[in-house]
Amino acid sequence: MPTSEEIFEKVQEALVDALGVDDDEVTPEATLVGDLGAESIDFLDIVFRLEKAFDIKIPRDELFPEDILTSAEYVQDGKVTDEGLAKLKERMPFADLSGFEESRAVQDFGQLLTVKDMCNYVASKV
Repeated sequence: MPTSEEIFEKVQEALVDALGVDDDEVTPEATLVGDLGAESIDFLDIVFRLEKAFDIKIPRDELFPEDILTSAEYVQDGKVTDEGLAKLKERMPFADLSGFEESRAVQDFGQLLTVKDMCNYVASKV
């Protein structure tokens, strides 16, 4: 089992390669979209690199639950419902969703996921 430092270093390397950012930009607190400029197409590359780096399988929509965020069952008027928030928490126990609970705006979700959340996810898989 890799240490948290080893996990961070591999996640950092994957993000640097996938997003073309500098090492020093990839801090635990950096958000993937807001700080590192990740776009939806980048997430496929990130998943591929993490799978390769850690020899894990990342199921579709487990790390980035777009199916919840685009479902009329869980989103009304651009905001995630109580049921949707519960589903996100269930699917993403590795992520700190406390900042998202206030606005619940789907458009803000991308600003939420941090490098630390990615490390927590990988740690739960290895």
